[in-house]
Amino acid sequence: MTGTPDSNQWKTLDKDLSRISQIEYATSYVSRPLVAPGIALAFMVIAGLAAALFFGTYPDNMIVVAAAVFGAYMALNIGANDVANNMGPAVGANALTMGGAIVIAAICESAGALLAGGDVVSTISKGIIDPDGIAQARTFTWAMMAALVSAALWVNLATRLGAPVSTTHSVVGGVMGAGIAAAGFAAVNWPTMGAIAASWVISPVLGGVIAAAFLALIKNRIIYQEDKISAARRWVPILVGVMAGVFAAYLALKGLKRIVKIDLATALVIGAAFGALSYAITRPLIRRQSECMENRNKSLKALFGLPLVLSAALLSFAHGANDVANAVGPLAAIVHATEVGAFAGEVAIPMWVMVIGAFGISFGLFLFGPKLIRMVGSQITKLNPMRAYCVALSAAITVIVASWLGLPVSSTHIAVGGVFGVGFFREWYMEKRLRNNAVKAGKPKRLPKEERRRRKLVRRSHFMTIVAAWVVTVPAAALMSAGIFLLLNAVML
Repeated sequence: MTGTPDSNQWKTLDKDLSRISQIEYATSYVSRPLVAPGIALAFMVIAGLAAALFFGTYPDNMIVVAAAVFGAYMALNIGANDVANNMGPAVGANALTMGGAIVIAAICESAGALLAGGDVVSTISKGIIDPDGIAQARTFTWAMMAALVSAALWVNLATRLGAPVSTTHSVVGGVMGAGIAAAGFAAVNWPTMGAIAASWVISPVLGGVIAAAFLALIKNRIIYQEDKISAARRWVPILVGVMAGVFAAYLALKGLKRIVKIDLATALVIGAAFGALSYAITRPLIRRQSECMENRNKSLKALFGLPLVLSAALLSFAHGANDVANAVGPLAAIVHATEVGAFAGEVAIPMWVMVIGAFGISFGLFLFGPKLIRMVGSQITKLNPMRAYCVALSAAITVIVASWLGLPVSSTHIAVGGVFGVGFFREWYMEKRLRNNAVKAGKPKRLPKEERRRRKLVRRSHFMTIVAAWVVTVPAAALMSAGIFLLLNAVML
């Protein structure tokens, strides 16, 4: 029996509606990757409009509008790349969800930039070039514009490749390249560049060694003790006190420039006081938290969860206070040169410039940050709360040591170096234990080459990609900056 005309019409209608729903689904699937770039583009446009409100749309002021757009682009890339180093270990250790990490990082980075960010920034990135070697303010403006654009492009490319790089080093390379193009090699302060090149090696190695040392302490004094809970009650408050003291000294030294200038000795005294206070507060809390815990490693991970989250938040605050100003330095230089008609080695950063930096970081982290957070937190080596805690602690200690030694270091290199240090230490420690067990059992002391390769705990492909990106950051940013400067100079003449 054939269907009635009405039933056939309904079947045809159902088929058509099904096709339409499939088209809608396909359209949604195709357009989803365009949402994040669209929001980022809207933020850049808003930054340009804000600059136009402050400066008007006169021909000379359009330079500031363009610089604001590229400054927003740079801030977005900082959020996508640099902030992942602070939150990656906590996410990889499952102490924070991805959403929780993004919210905490966005709040702490913005608070650090707006509340404790330096109100004065060296517009030539810590003396990379001599402004006296550049004859005209317009030439200086184009040099800073080229530095800003090239640094942002390089960080964007590194993010696409999955390589965490130093945004400060990118800005340094951009300023150097534009300075050479504008005034020749003599304009560059080569001793300062040499110190920065040395930091490529010193930062990650120092961060890795300190992280490995703390992991060795935790393994020997807590994890491999017969009574793990009793050992944790004794050592976890000490480690939390060390963390609190180091971060207090770090923030006093680096994060309170706008309020008061504190020297290293005073910062260390402040850190010691906060460390002792934190130890006194934490000791009874850890004892109470561990009362009903079983004597196994899973219990230890729970004890390190909250300190790890706090350390990640403090790292983000300190990063916002210390590094954002360096990133928006070229924009501040362009604003000053346009307003005054001259350039200076140091200028005040207008609040609207800091707002662009702070909000740009938050948007960049939210839209593009998860890729690098996953890479740093879980794809280099496997992290748990104890290992991630060692990474966060080593980052703060390394910055304090570097400040004492007067070395220009990168927070990115330190944090990622700490992750590598933890992974390589675990490889060495595991091989040592296997070798000792083999000796006791009367077997060969050394594992076969294939077995050693199978037991590697650090992904060598990521290691090589990241190291290569670090090495080429300054030269690549410099070459792009020089080319952009020459192009701007030729077009705007």
